[in-house]
Amino acid sequence: MTDVYTRLAHHLDNLPAGFPATASGVELRILKRLFTEAEAEIAAQLILMPEPAAAIAARTGRDAAALEPTLERMSKKGLIFRSTKNGLKHYMAAQFVIGIWEYHLNDLDEALIRDVNEYLPVLMKKEWVRKETKQLRVIPIAKSIAAGMSVMPYEAAEEIIGKQSRIVVSPCICRREHEMVGKGCGKPLEVCLSFGAGAAFYEENGLGRAISREEALEVLKTGLSAGLVLQPGNAQKPANICMCCGCCCQVLKNLKSLDQPAKAVHTNYFAAVTAESCTACGACAAECQMDAITVADAAEVDLNRCIGCGICVPACPSEAISLRQKDAADRYVPPRNPFETYLNMARERGKIAD
Repeated sequence: MTDVYTRLAHHLDNLPAGFPATASGVELRILKRLFTEAEAEIAAQLILMPEPAAAIAARTGRDAAALEPTLERMSKKGLIFRSTKNGLKHYMAAQFVIGIWEYHLNDLDEALIRDVNEYLPVLMKKEWVRKETKQLRVIPIAKSIAAGMSVMPYEAAEEIIGKQSRIVVSPCICRREHEMVGKGCGKPLEVCLSFGAGAAFYEENGLGRAISREEALEVLKTGLSAGLVLQPGNAQKPANICMCCGCCCQVLKNLKSLDQPAKAVHTNYFAAVTAESCTACGACAAECQMDAITVADAAEVDLNRCIGCGICVPACPSEAISLRQKDAADRYVPPRNPFETYLNMARERGKIAD
């Protein structure tokens, strides 16, 4: 008989973001650290659509009165996702990333951190890099946008924030877990923004605090002043904005290990240098999170490594580096909403038919 944790691993791997097996079995060690056997059994029966406890009980042959408090407890532990509609709580499967891992922001320990850091490079190489549709995208910082450049609303963090009615700010799990093992970078911690139902889940689970749009814009300024890269969810109406560093962020640091990071991200921009204005000071190279800039007589940008974040632009004292838009034919239009994003990911992984 298949072990319950193996069944759960297979179930998570059938979700859009995937949860591939490894030769070492580290993915099973992670699940055993997080789930009891009973919790794993229930989690393996949930789908990626919110359902009330009664519907889950009917579908899985369980007693609703006994199941509901278990689902609530599991959602509080960050093992599944919870939302409320018309006063009724709904529960659904959570993906490992972005999801279960991030929901354990407040109860990390060194053993879990060690296993997840062993596993995430495998997940990145087997799933993130190979899929056309990613969970996150990269947008430019406002200071890198030249006057007259046409920027879509979903490419401007300020506009994304301005449209939100519920915002929660949380500590970055990547920088927190690096700090816990003595590898912190000192960059701002409380800069991750979530919106809507995700914001409600984070606030109710004590993973963050509610803030206003004005406060969120100040958080944005803090992150950008520290040279962090903006990575919102890959949708025109994203559920979150991450502010990331290349030393701690599990996405960026694994992208950085690739020969051509630019081909593994959704971005509509790239940096370019005006050589005659460049003083070869190296400020832009120092800020670059992808090692995309080298400096000899003048700075040079490797377009196979540049992810178009724009943090190099305000760093240049001689204004010799600027952000350019890709040609119209090469620009990426994100899915309309997270549901469409995950639908695309599932199709690309062969989990649903076209």
